[in-house]
Amino acid sequence: MIFFRKAMILLTFIFIIGSFPSITSACSCAELSSVEEAFERSAAVFSGKVLDIKKKKSLKGYTYKSVLFEVTNTWKGVEQTQIIIITGEGGGDCGFNFIEENEYLVYANESTMYGAKSLVSSMCGRTNVLISSQNDLAVLGEGEVPIEEVNLSGEQTRNQIIIWTSLGLAFFTVILTILYRRKKRKN
Repeated sequence: MIFFRKAMILLTFIFIIGSFPSITSACSCAELSSVEEAFERSAAVFSGKVLDIKKKKSLKGYTYKSVLFEVTNTWKGVEQTQIIIITGEGGGDCGFNFIEENEYLVYANESTMYGAKSLVSSMCGRTNVLISSQNDLAVLGEGEVPIEEVNLSGEQTRNQIIIWTSLGLAFFTVILTILYRRKKRKN
């Protein structure tokens, strides 16, 4: 009976912690910068096709999208044939609404907004559908083909597997500790 009561308290605690609302933020974009300014400020500028989009949640509570691209041309900061860009969900968090199979011209900056340092793109920059980026392409000139062949499709799910495995192990450890203490009290 004591075990059941402790387990219920633990589950209630987990439920309460898990039901806190997510952190939110509002998006406010300044005037769109010129192609030259955007290029100078960006850590990476490339064109590519969206292969996969995964919705994720950071340890800070932010929900975001991890977007896997097949890179076709690069102007700055990208040498690999695939790259993962992070963006918000859209709307109030300034996330860009990437769509699978579409091609984009992407301007990305390094940021730790969603946890580890990564390349981030938002709707406030010059990132756009490739077909609508002809003015940018005229200024940027001819890009280069990426030189390093990689396959990052496994990276899209690896972090989530690690998080769920860690949570499972922590839960298992708590249950074992409770059972051990219960057995020790009986003796």
